[in-house]
Amino acid sequence: MSVILFLLVLFVLILVHEWGHYITAKKTGMRVDEFAIGFPPKLFSIKKGETEYSFNSLPIGGFVRIYGENLDADVKAVDPDASRAFGSRPLWAQAVVLVAGVTMNVIFAWFLFALTFMIGVPASVNEDVAGAEAVLYVASVLPEGPLDGVIPPGSKILSLSSGDNELVSPRPTEFSQFIQDNADRDISINFLAPKSEEQTVTVTPVKGLIADNESKAAVGVALSLVETEKYSFVAAMIEASKATYNGLINITVGLTSLLADAVTGNADFAQVAGPVGIVGMVGDAADFGLTALLTFTAFISLNLAVINMLPVPALDGGRLLFVAYEAVTKKAVNPLWAGRMNLIGFVLLMLLMITVTYNDILRLFA
Repeated sequence: MSVILFLLVLFVLILVHEWGHYITAKKTGMRVDEFAIGFPPKLFSIKKGETEYSFNSLPIGGFVRIYGENLDADVKAVDPDASRAFGSRPLWAQAVVLVAGVTMNVIFAWFLFALTFMIGVPASVNEDVAGAEAVLYVASVLPEGPLDGVIPPGSKILSLSSGDNELVSPRPTEFSQFIQDNADRDISINFLAPKSEEQTVTVTPVKGLIADNESKAAVGVALSLVETEKYSFVAAMIEASKATYNGLINITVGLTSLLADAVTGNADFAQVAGPVGIVGMVGDAADFGLTALLTFTAFISLNLAVINMLPVPALDGGRLLFVAYEAVTKKAVNPLWAGRMNLIGFVLLMLLMITVTYNDILRLFA
């Protein structure tokens, strides 16, 4: 199921990206020869106007084929559509088409964030203002405490019981008070761990766990009261804009630092997830519900946007450098050198992907 979700997320994000290239190419007068959903082998296609709309068998994205897009493309001057080739259009139009893909990824991420805020996102609340549907979660577990390795962080506390005493759907102060009232006996904690069934564990409160109150009995957990907070349309738009901006900044800084460390040989690729790692992450996000999956997809969309704008040949950012070179020098890029640079960029990207995937696989067997 995780693999299917991953392919679906990847399919949608790449399709959104390619649609950006497609629509701006059309609007700036370029001839779009093909808009493909999926990758070959081809299942069937429909020709509408000058564009062939293809449906392929590998549902891992899509692509747009623009006439004269490659610098070494054979565009003849006698061709009536020669002026509509990618390289024949004004440089500003070429730049718009190249930037449109990442722009659509950013807009799509913003849309997903806004949708998430309107549906409702989990938020920590003070119990004085919490509603009846607020739920108590384990925020963290004290290392080497009574519940270390027994109740994982993120678990939902359902009830407490000791002898004839029982407390259902406790609030933080109620939880703490119950521990104090039953400090001299075993306490059963009924909880629901992430991706697991309802469980019950028995624990004996221990004194000395709280640094500023060593005489107080505790079980070694930090608690958080959480409820779903829904935003109005306007508030959701504002919060989505903030989330998109902060996401872009953090991803850009993180990726820049990683690449800088890679150049100096100090990069820790074990902290980076590739396709194999993302498959598991998509599954984990889905287990936490629709809003978690939408938020995760939004962050992946922002990652694709930032990566595609890297000034590396074979990516949109690299091709944008060629356009900038022509704008500054007033000279066309030599197709031979452009092809060589694209090949080098592609090889570097493949080496990075292989390295990251290798670390993903190592983590699976760790």
